[in-house]
Amino acid sequence: MPFTLNVNGMAHEVDAEPETPLLWVLRDNIGLTGTKFGCGIAQCGVCTVHIDGQPVRACSTTAASAVGREITTIEGLSDDNSHPVQQAWIEDTVPQCGYCQSGQIMSAAALLSRTPDPSDSEIDTAMAGNLCRCGTYLRIRRAIHRAAEIARG
Repeated sequence: MPFTLNVNGMAHEVDAEPETPLLWVLRDNIGLTGTKFGCGIAQCGVCTVHIDGQPVRACSTTAASAVGREITTIEGLSDDNSHPVQQAWIEDTVPQCGYCQSGQIMSAAALLSRTPDPSDSEIDTAMAGNLCRCGTYLRIRRAIHRAAEIARG
C-alpha cells in the first residue's frame, strides 16, 4: 500500500505495509542507511530518529504512524557535519566502533534542542536509552557539553 513519508525535508512515496517498522522503510525503501538496526525491541537506541523533533526508536515505530509528520534521520541532521553535536563528536573523537553513534547523536541533538545547557544529570537521563558497547559514555557526555558550547557560539 503506497503512502508518503516526509524524511529530511523531502517527500518519499513508499510502497510498504503500513505496520512495517519505520527503520526498514528508511533503510530498504528510501535508502537511508545511517539509521542502524540494533536490538529490534527499542531498548538500545541505535535506531533513534526524530519525529516532529522528538527522539523515537525507528525499530518499534510503524511507518504508517509517521505519515504526515516530519522525520529526521542522521543524514538529515546536516549534510556536512556542521550540526553542533556532529562537530563536538568529531572534535572529541567520541566513537570507538561507531555502530551506535547515529542513535547517540540523534538523542543528543534532541536533548540540546529542548535543553540548551544540560547538566550531567540531564544528559545521563536523556541518554539512558542509548547503549554503547564500547563504553564511550564519558566522551559522549563531554561532547554533549561541547556541542552546547558550540551552539551558543
